[in-house]
Amino acid sequence: MRLERLTANKIKIFLTSDDLFERGLSKEDIWKDSSKWNQLFHDMLEEASEEFDVDIQGSVAVEIFSLQAQGMILIITVDEAKDDEELLYDGYIEMQVRVEGCDDLLYEFSEFEDLVGLAKRLSIVDIYGGSLFWMHNRYYLLMEHVEADKKEKAACILSEFGTASILSPYVLAEYGKPVMKQFAVETIIHFFK
Repeated sequence: MRLERLTANKIKIFLTSDDLFERGLSKEDIWKDSSKWNQLFHDMLEEASEEFDVDIQGSVAVEIFSLQAQGMILIITVDEAKDDEELLYDGYIEMQVRVEGCDDLLYEFSEFEDLVGLAKRLSIVDIYGGSLFWMHNRYYLLMEHVEADKKEKAACILSEFGTASILSPYVLAEYGKPVMKQFAVETIIHFFK
């Protein structure tokens, strides 16, 4: 489980499939009223509270982005406290959950060298294609139409070199600068052997 503070009242949590498996959960269990999921949410909020030195209380909105084989990203938003109330405390937490899926693999990279290493590894297992974008001083590799039997392997390799992104492919296409519109893996291998 990886935590990242996005704003004063918003936290991003990345759970890998292994994190879920260790807790005896699957992504499909979200739809069930499961005490295990409730416990996981409370554990995550407690860890976020300790990590970012914030007390959590009141209403919490949870957005869940299912990322195929690599796990899921949760965006937890705590309602703004009124007046001088603390954001979080040891009390009742009301959660509003929204689940979204994503069929494409989208990863972000801070260094181009990571993309070179990634392209070499993907080519070894016969995975090609992809579109490369530049936005917010980061590279984004969008892998669309990966064969179903190779998607999990691709996600594992992508996770070694980059970070799963919650950015929408539509936002990326609209605001990102295209570096390689297609065949990104092949192009990188061709020029950076």
